[in-house]
Amino acid sequence: MKAYTYILKCADGSLYTGYTTDIEHRLAMHNSGKASKYTRSRLPVQLVYVEEFDDKNQAMSREWEIKQMTRQKKDELIKSKEVYTFV
Repeated sequence: MKAYTYILKCADGSLYTGYTTDIEHRLAMHNSGKASKYTRSRLPVQLVYVEEFDDKNQAMSREWEIKQMTRQKKDELIKSKEVYTFV
């Protein structure tokens, strides 16, 4: 099963990093205010970065790595890769 590590940009300009096995559903949950306490008060959120992995453990490890980064490093990461576009 594929898994994803993602970064969201919140309405207040802050970033949120997470992982999921269904990126489209998770993004919808964030924007409905049902995915995390952090993003609930910072809606709407926009998907700005995503990486795909072969399993959940890899995605979780990458989430942890990204969360250890400075804001500057996260911004550089976001600029370095295109994001999936969901229709």
